[in-house]
Amino acid sequence: MTPTLISVAIVTLLVGFAVGYWRREQLAKKNIGTAEQKAQRVQEEAEAKAKEVVLEAKERAATIAAEAEKEDRERKSQISTLENRLIKREEAMDKKTAALDGQETALRTKLDGLKTRETEVENLEQRASRRLEELSGLSAGQAREVLLTQYRERYQEDLAAALQKMSRERHEELENKANEVITTALQRYARSHVSEMTTSTFPLGDEDLKGKIIGREGRNIRALERLTGVELLIDETPDAIVISSFDPFRRELARMALEKLIRDGRIQPAKIEEKVEEAKAELNKRIGEIGEAAVQEVGVYDLPKEIVQLLGRLHFRSSFGQNVLTHSIEMTFLASMMAADLGLNVAITKKGALLHDIGKAIDHEVEGTHVDLGRKILKKYGIDESVIEAMQSHHDDYPYARPEAYVVTAADVLSAARPGARRGTLENYLKRLGDLEKIALEFPGVKQAYAISAGRELRIFVTPEKIDDFRALEMAREIANRVQSELKFPGEIKVTVIREMRAVEYAR
Repeated sequence: MTPTLISVAIVTLLVGFAVGYWRREQLAKKNIGTAEQKAQRVQEEAEAKAKEVVLEAKERAATIAAEAEKEDRERKSQISTLENRLIKREEAMDKKTAALDGQETALRTKLDGLKTRETEVENLEQRASRRLEELSGLSAGQAREVLLTQYRERYQEDLAAALQKMSRERHEELENKANEVITTALQRYARSHVSEMTTSTFPLGDEDLKGKIIGREGRNIRALERLTGVELLIDETPDAIVISSFDPFRRELARMALEKLIRDGRIQPAKIEEKVEEAKAELNKRIGEIGEAAVQEVGVYDLPKEIVQLLGRLHFRSSFGQNVLTHSIEMTFLASMMAADLGLNVAITKKGALLHDIGKAIDHEVEGTHVDLGRKILKKYGIDESVIEAMQSHHDDYPYARPEAYVVTAADVLSAARPGARRGTLENYLKRLGDLEKIALEFPGVKQAYAISAGRELRIFVTPEKIDDFRALEMAREIANRVQSELKFPGEIKVTVIREMRAVEYAR
């Protein structure tokens, strides 16, 4: 390449650099001018907006101040109105007070005048009374007696007739109402009633079982009769055994024990004792269930567990041949219906009727009438006094302390009076059997006593450690003499004292 060309190229490059630099300078100046203009414009806009905000704030402040002044003026106006109203009311009260003061003064003046007139009237009456006494020659008391006597003589017959009529009409009305209440209660409640007997029949599947039950030389049947207190009649009915006892509890115990023995198959004295104990435990459990069923049936749910257990025992008690628990349940329904019709307390009446014979659950074990025993039991377990007052009068042993007691007594009479419900001769018979056992149990050393054979035999078991053979003979004679002197009975009663000695030892 020639130097000339090189020089031209260099000059061209320099010129290009110069032109580029100048162009760049121009662009830079232009950009700077544009940024300054934008900044200026933003500043101006901000200043304008700030002025607007300041103006708006001033206007807002002026508006708020105006509203505050307005509210202040309105509040002042309301306060002024209230003050005017209170001033007017105070003025009115002052006027009323002044008027009342004037009326009070006038009333006091009138009262003073009335007292003066009253004194004058009393003086006149006294003078008139004295004048009348002078003229008639009678004092005021004597004159009153004379007038009463005259009126009594004049209207005595009329008054007596009116009183008799009222008494007759009232009596008829009350009697009709009572008949209506009783009839309604009896029609609403119906239960079959048959007096209980003193025997139960236990069916046997096989006639040969009778021999097993009797045992060798009768040892099995003697053990069963001794442990349960019943008499077993083997030959009375084919394929069945008749269980005889005046106590339903004993009959049921014997029936359950027989059932267990026949199911087990091994019938011997030791097994009999075991099954009788099992039957007693089951029967006690069943008594509790019977009591629970009774309170559920009548709708009494707040009785203590001990009371419910005693109610269950009433299932195995009878009164004149009538089951006592059935009688109590029927009484509860009848009494509650009558109490509701009469507007009395139904809850108290129901409990009083249900528990009225609760003393009969233990009256064979503790001395005292069943009413007294029942009161003691109910008090012991915290039964309300109103319930005790409702049940204690059903035999007129205690006064009728509340209206519910009359209803309980009426229900007792109604339940007992149902045809077929009770048998008087049966009750006398059962009482004689109970008295027989009671006499024997009073002698020291007697362990158990059972009246059997329809009361023709008294079988007594004594404690062998306390009673020897000679004393057993002597005791039989003494008991027979007591029975002969204290009880009335047809025919004769056989007294049998049994002293059984057992020797037990264990081989280990």
